[in-house]
Amino acid sequence: MAERRGGEPAPLTTSSVRGEDWYARDLTGATFSRVEFVDLDLTEAHGQGAVFEECTFRHAKFNASVHTDAAFVNCTFARSTFFDARFERCKMVGSLFDGCTFDITTVEGGNWSFVGLPGADVHSATFTGVNLREADLTGLRASGGTLRDCDLTAAWLHLSDLSGCDLRGSQLSGIDPATVNLDRAIITLEQAVVIVEALGLDLRTE
Repeated sequence: MAERRGGEPAPLTTSSVRGEDWYARDLTGATFSRVEFVDLDLTEAHGQGAVFEECTFRHAKFNASVHTDAAFVNCTFARSTFFDARFERCKMVGSLFDGCTFDITTVEGGNWSFVGLPGADVHSATFTGVNLREADLTGLRASGGTLRDCDLTAAWLHLSDLSGCDLRGSQLSGIDPATVNLDRAIITLEQAVVIVEALGLDLRTE
């Protein structure tokens, strides 16, 4: 199990749901706290405003599900799949993803600060306008992926692969080019200045 930022333990759960089939379920307004979900099938589930607080998902399937204005606060996702899943304006603060897959996942807006995605493969995922402040993105594999207009302030990006990644509009001031692969990454002129300054170079117009 990957560790949370700071080595904090996962929240303890107080109840368990195992082997449930929630295919295409409407989760609108649903609220769960400290529940362990094992082998839960949420394929094509959808809804607005659902709340999962300090829950654990083990081997869950979020495939083709759509979550709008939902909250997954301080949750743990272990060996779960998010194929073609969509998260719109969702709150994921403090959640940890361990050994999960994100094939063609779409994330639009929302607060993903303090999230743990160490070593995650998001090369086919799209993150747009997402708050990823102080997120653990150590070893993130985003080659050819999309992280546009995202706030990466104080995010941990050590040994991450952002080669060929579309980073336009994202906050890159905290990136150390010496520890991050930025080969062929797509950035704006303004961002290029930030990278040059991070390298300690003195950029002049003349």
